[in-house]
Amino acid sequence: MSTSTIAAIATAIVPEQGSVGIVRVSGPEALAIARRLFHAPGQQAWDSHRILYGYVQHPDTRHLVDEALLLIMQAPRSYTREDVVEFHCHGGIMVVQQVLQLCLEQGAKLAQPGEFTLRAFLNGRLDLTQAESIGDLVGARSPQAAQAALAGLQGKLAHPIRHLRTACLDILAEVEARIDFEEDLPPLDETEIQARLAQVLADVSQILATADRGELLRTGLKVAIVGRPNVGKSSLLNAWSRSDRAIVTDLPGTTRDVVESQLVVSGIPIHVLDTAGIRETEDRVEQMGVARSRTVAQSADLVLLTIDAQAGWTAADQEIYQQVQHRPLILVLNKVDLVQADPIQADLSVDLPTSQVVKTAASLNQGIDALEFAILDTVRAGSLHAANLDFAINQRQAAALTHTKAALQQVQATIADQLPLDFWTIDLRSAIQALGEILGEDVTESVLDRIFSRFCIGK
Repeated sequence: MSTSTIAAIATAIVPEQGSVGIVRVSGPEALAIARRLFHAPGQQAWDSHRILYGYVQHPDTRHLVDEALLLIMQAPRSYTREDVVEFHCHGGIMVVQQVLQLCLEQGAKLAQPGEFTLRAFLNGRLDLTQAESIGDLVGARSPQAAQAALAGLQGKLAHPIRHLRTACLDILAEVEARIDFEEDLPPLDETEIQARLAQVLADVSQILATADRGELLRTGLKVAIVGRPNVGKSSLLNAWSRSDRAIVTDLPGTTRDVVESQLVVSGIPIHVLDTAGIRETEDRVEQMGVARSRTVAQSADLVLLTIDAQAGWTAADQEIYQQVQHRPLILVLNKVDLVQADPIQADLSVDLPTSQVVKTAASLNQGIDALEFAILDTVRAGSLHAANLDFAINQRQAAALTHTKAALQQVQATIADQLPLDFWTIDLRSAIQALGEILGEDVTESVLDRIFSRFCIGK
């Protein structure tokens, strides 16, 4: 356990809106600090896992800071497996900051980002996959992202990783036993070893298939609405987000900058970017907007190329298409309410890289459901298609599993080349180490710093 005591505000503080603010203290002096700062009237027992009612006051002047509750959790039955106390104060900024300052004056140190969870990991309360899942749960942007994080917190990723590591350790033990005691043991059954390696590899590949799904759930999908001026891009954004995020007029070039909106479609966070109409212009401000539009389109995960159903496919549409054709693309045919005939005919003879064409009448809020279905179809055809488990790994875990897979494949190649058993053990140990890194059993301090630095301070 760490010898220092740390403190931090553990709740989001919103001026004039937060009803409760929590200051968390963890470490060997946590209870002593609480006794100096908290006055519990009457005969309330200072027992573990009890809530005391009373007052936070300055230890010297007895100046009253707040009427509050004190939650006591003594080691090892706490989040960090250290003594932990929490001051549950009235919300806002001033009160919780004053309570925190008093804790620091009594010897606690201000916690670093993620330090409470880091201590929980170092003290064996959590493995590294569970610790990372806590960070994902706090930052979840959709119910599905929260559910995947919760599955990781419950050990649904750690369990199969431990199983794979144990399987590799068993194989390594059998190989090393033949090296050390070759004369006393029967020959190694290579066919059985290869079958076991194949099963481990299959399981590794199945878990790796969740990496893209995890990335989508955590970071979301960046979708850029692009097209000529006045084709209805801003109307499409407003209809989709059910708000007036963008100014809509009949004048081309109204949108001068990128307008953003956050949506959730079937559990996937969608970061929608309405861009300025792409055209040649002498207006300096509009030129800057067009340049930003091109940049956004090049970096988007998905492009919604929007055209005017009245005008059909124009030379300007073709020019924009050539700039974004290497990106995943959906063609949005807007303003279909203004034409009588089916507009998707000879006018759209261009050879598009996708069969996804969606008709919308954004000004009437029509076609949005079809657009969302088309986006989901595009996603399922790509990264989400193989993700059939209830958890999802992150980039660090995916890198370690990729290393594991390569090492095990090398073991298979070594067996096929009939190399000595000593060569088998090299890559088996490499695979075992990579699996241990996922759980935190073989991980460097720099990796831990990188992981927990992304946490909020109070977690």
